[in-house]
Amino acid sequence: MPTFSAAPDLVMHYELDDFADPWREKQTILLLHGNAESSAAWYAWVPHLARHYRVVRPDMRGFGDSTPMPRDFRWTLDLLIDDFSRLLDMLEVSRFHLIGAKIGGTIARAFAARRPERVISLTVVGTPPPLREGAAERAPELADEFETNGVEHWARRTMAGRLGSTFPPEGVEWWIKFMGRTAVSTQVGFMKTIACADIRADLPKIQCPTLVITTDGSGLASVDETKVWAQQIRHSSLLVLSGNSYHVAASHAERCAEAALDFIGQHPGNSR
Repeated sequence: MPTFSAAPDLVMHYELDDFADPWREKQTILLLHGNAESSAAWYAWVPHLARHYRVVRPDMRGFGDSTPMPRDFRWTLDLLIDDFSRLLDMLEVSRFHLIGAKIGGTIARAFAARRPERVISLTVVGTPPPLREGAAERAPELADEFETNGVEHWARRTMAGRLGSTFPPEGVEWWIKFMGRTAVSTQVGFMKTIACADIRADLPKIQCPTLVITTDGSGLASVDETKVWAQQIRHSSLLVLSGNSYHVAASHAERCAEAALDFIGQHPGNSR
């Protein structure tokens, strides 16, 4: 996996997948993973996207093989946006399609709002509301759980709602172990800040075409609640899939990848 020194305190690992025809000019898709994940979370998406686009999959600061962050690290959305912007600058990509899952969708919405000149289209999959009621109040209790029992304990306790009732048991166990590898120090700081971020003011500033994907039984928000915030994005559309998972990018990976591919194809924009 290649690395990039995005900042003095960060060596960022990323994957670059490109299986498109080499003689054809292609655009770039940036994939932003969720909390306690890494670029490997997109394993089922890559075969669909990389045949047509250059796909960049970074490990977010603190996660995967990127540098872990200390417990007292000062997390901000703008800092994360800067990390990813520097990565794309290094790859000489000025404009790109942006896809985010779970909290990656929160970061992606802020990115599209705050750097509109860079984002051609936006797809957010199983992402939280722009403000998660009660998240800040629960953060100290979660920090205690991470410190006492580790991240895997939390992942196991919460996985049923994340992946839904029809995900295969062996797949559930894989995701538990996968998320459980996250550094406790990263998770403690992240849950107190980014997981509680308020992006309500960002939504009306998103100018690019936006696809929002959820399930009709998501534990993050009802379809009606999702419609309320999605309609604040001027050029948005909503795709509702059947199911009771909220990590839709994992539970409905192929369907979501196909929908995103179709959406991007309808909004090619300009990569310069």
